[in-house]
Amino acid sequence: MSKPPRSIPRSWTSTLKLPKSTFPPRVTPADQKKYLKRCTDDLYAWQGRERPANKPFVLHDGPPYANGELHVGHALNKILKDMICRFQLGQGKRIRYVPGWDCHGLPIELKALQGLRDMDVQNGSVSPAVIRKSARQLARQTVKEQMKGFRGFGVMADWDNHWKTMDKAFEMRQLGIFREMVDRGLIYRKFKPVYWSPSTGTALAEAELEYKDDHVSTAALVKFPLVNIPEHLTKDPLLQSREINAVIWTTTPWTLPANAAIAVSEELEYTIVQSEAHGCLLVAQSRVEYLQHMLNEELDIIVPSILGSELADKTTYRPLFKDATGKPQPIIGAPFVTADSGSGLVHCAPGHGMDDYEACLARGIEVFAPVNDDGKFTEKAMPHDPTRLAGKSVLGEGNQAVLEYAQSRGQLLAQHRYDHKYPYDWRSKQPIIIRATEQWFADVADIRTSALRALEDVKFVPEAGKNRLENFVKGRSEWCISRQRAWGVPIPALYHRTTGDAVLTKDSVLHIMNTIEERGVDAWWTDSADDLAWIPSSLHDDPVGYRRGTDTMDVWFDSGTSWSEIDVPIEGRSHPADVYLEGTDQHRGWFQSGLLTYIAHQLASGKTDVPHAPFRNLITHGFTLDEDGRKMSKSIGNTIPPQTIMDGTLLPPLKPRKGKGKKQAENQEPTYDALGPDALRLWAASSDYTRDVVIGKQVLQTVHTSLHKFRVTFKLLLGALADFQPESLVPYGQLQQVDRIALKQLSDMVLTSRKSFDNFEFYKAVTQMNRWANHDFSSFYMEAIKDRLYTLGENSNSRRAAQTTLFHIFNHLQEVLGPITPLLVEETWEHTPEAIRLKSNHPLQRVASIPSSEWNDPALDISYLELNAVHSVIKNLQEQARGKKQLGSSLQSYVHLVLPGNTSQTVLHQYLSELPDLFVVSSVTLGQPGESVPTEISEAEWQYEDTCELPNNEKGTVYVYAPQATKCNRCWRYAVAEPVEPEAAICTRCEDVLETLQ
Repeated sequence: MSKPPRSIPRSWTSTLKLPKSTFPPRVTPADQKKYLKRCTDDLYAWQGRERPANKPFVLHDGPPYANGELHVGHALNKILKDMICRFQLGQGKRIRYVPGWDCHGLPIELKALQGLRDMDVQNGSVSPAVIRKSARQLARQTVKEQMKGFRGFGVMADWDNHWKTMDKAFEMRQLGIFREMVDRGLIYRKFKPVYWSPSTGTALAEAELEYKDDHVSTAALVKFPLVNIPEHLTKDPLLQSREINAVIWTTTPWTLPANAAIAVSEELEYTIVQSEAHGCLLVAQSRVEYLQHMLNEELDIIVPSILGSELADKTTYRPLFKDATGKPQPIIGAPFVTADSGSGLVHCAPGHGMDDYEACLARGIEVFAPVNDDGKFTEKAMPHDPTRLAGKSVLGEGNQAVLEYAQSRGQLLAQHRYDHKYPYDWRSKQPIIIRATEQWFADVADIRTSALRALEDVKFVPEAGKNRLENFVKGRSEWCISRQRAWGVPIPALYHRTTGDAVLTKDSVLHIMNTIEERGVDAWWTDSADDLAWIPSSLHDDPVGYRRGTDTMDVWFDSGTSWSEIDVPIEGRSHPADVYLEGTDQHRGWFQSGLLTYIAHQLASGKTDVPHAPFRNLITHGFTLDEDGRKMSKSIGNTIPPQTIMDGTLLPPLKPRKGKGKKQAENQEPTYDALGPDALRLWAASSDYTRDVVIGKQVLQTVHTSLHKFRVTFKLLLGALADFQPESLVPYGQLQQVDRIALKQLSDMVLTSRKSFDNFEFYKAVTQMNRWANHDFSSFYMEAIKDRLYTLGENSNSRRAAQTTLFHIFNHLQEVLGPITPLLVEETWEHTPEAIRLKSNHPLQRVASIPSSEWNDPALDISYLELNAVHSVIKNLQEQARGKKQLGSSLQSYVHLVLPGNTSQTVLHQYLSELPDLFVVSSVTLGQPGESVPTEISEAEWQYEDTCELPNNEKGTVYVYAPQATKCNRCWRYAVAEPVEPEAAICTRCEDVLETLQ
């Protein structure tokens, strides 16, 4: 009996299961604020309560400097740290990430001084107490502002318990470590050359220098008359009655008043040449041509070859800046002399050169540095004529005055402009000098071997970081830790009021620490100079007494000891922190100071015979560059405020909404795609941070596109799962082939991403996620299942199988994106159907699941390749039809495949019924080679064919042609065979579905 005619519904759409979701196309700023708190502060507090204490993950914060506004470099650093913590949270760990700030030091002090009255500063009447108060207020306010910015990046941390190097508790821990090093004999005072900044009046560490490649010096060739020469030369008849002069070349003529020796290489050959203008000159054989060029004359060789070892310690010369009674000075041998530049003889001023100091110290030669804190000559520079140089800047007029004096004595052979690399104060951006002063040093040589051994069990990312850090440690024997500033932690030394001798012992430091504990660190400066409370009782009997020192500790010692902020390591943990992560410049800075102080602490405390580094993993990132590859700088004006990335204002505004009149659109305030912290975070995650990172509008447009794609993906997933019940999960064995392929692709993406995260290679994970979202999910799977989702019966096994697959995709996508875009994931939870929420844990609180092993079927990769090979040809043929206006939707086509005879068991044969969904066409038929092509192809309104090469290199033929059936009004497939009224056309499959809706 025939079915009664069906009444035509008012809307066929109402009979479909179209996706429904409250998930919005864009998130509002108000919602972003709500989600931000949930996925940062609330989440950190939750995990502190719920995660087991015996499974900690500690990321120790390299403290940013509390001086100035945040930039994208700050954002890169903090977001990388946060992604690491969030990934470890997903592994079931309890996170300990307590942010810190570096608050002492010169830049903050200078900024504080700028805020004080100019007159007070000029008169030098600003007391250390006033400076410290102003600096503390400045640092405190900067910390507050920077913290707000960091929290706005979506960084999950223990913000309420953050630490600052100016906190009393921190300073006391730091002094305790200093005391341990004093007790072990690692801290001492010495008069020796250090990097000195005349512009800021303080000693500097190597880490506080930056090198300018285009510094200009005035280089000079200067001769020194020899007084004594080796005996065999005195007998040479060619040298009888002739004055011989040693020729030196220097790029720092201002150091000549401190000259104490001339160095030669004992392995080099030297020669004596005759100059018409300058007499007999001693120079290295290899530098004669250079000397001729500089003097602009041919030189006659008098003595062709003298070995440097014949000159060293057997030759003396007359000094230039001492009177005629000055004692002759020696020519010595030194390994740093080379034949590559200058004259092959090096002028040594042990008060102004590190190598000079070591060479002269070994011979008992006195260290002399007649330059004051301002970088000006003192009267001692030229005792017999004190006014000639005194008060003149060594980097300016003093340098010129030295050259003029050498010329007046007839000893200046030549001078010229010299462009070269030179160290500058990294804060004032002014050149520094090397100058001997009384400073406190930490002995690195004593702990260097242990420090290098400790690095053996550290993982470096990138690996080149290990060699870089090792080289810095190997090249360092001492660390100048004293600074001549008011804002910092005092070096707790006492000085005899008459002799100036320093007292620094374990007991004296402990006494001062106890006084600081009672009175506060500022009292070191504010208490009366005669207050005996600071002096240990054992020193009270001295009638002259002692005074408190004014030096402060190097800020690298401050931040380097910050590992002491971490709780006592849990038993079995050999390193306080799992991760240290900072910029590449910290190999010579914080990484090194943290390593050295922690090694010293372990050796001093005697807790271990095999010291460890304070970090298990040491990660470095590059600098941020603009789109032209230039380092970002305020002076260039190419910086990008992080806020402009989050609020979208860096990119063009959105187009006005449809429906607005032209005039109204013109008057409308421009709106921007404010993607929030996730946009900034996805940029950081997408970047290969192991090298310098480029950021600009083009890069950010790509990031915005990617973030929008993830948002659309979640919207599709939530819409498709609107009526899904987790109890309805379809077993894997009952899934369709395309579902299994999708799960295999999902498994590959998740496992690859997890491995990349585990190796701290976030950018590789993002690449995998983007490829999966754009190709595997969007172009392949979602296109293949839309018909099943929308047109089949709600509870049909086929539709539930697709939803089961989407449910797995939804969960895993939340988990892999959680560390990168936590606000987006938090928002998906807000809009997750209630039935799913009741059966699931919050995605940011879950221990990330591992894809089921049954999904990992390698045969599915082959199946996908077969399907994709055929589908690519189909799409090409469809495009040809579209080009001729013959085809609109791909459903408006049929496909016939003729495959090789030995491929009858391929996926194309096994899953023939699924192929229309996979290829998004209305019909797919298969044929064998040799069979006649169906007549409906030749009779079709249009048809195209092409060859297809399968993965096994076999070839088949693909036909795409116009259907002869009528379009179904409900599913839009061309599957209505019998002629019917156009508005009533509906296929048999849809008829069956509609039956269930009655």
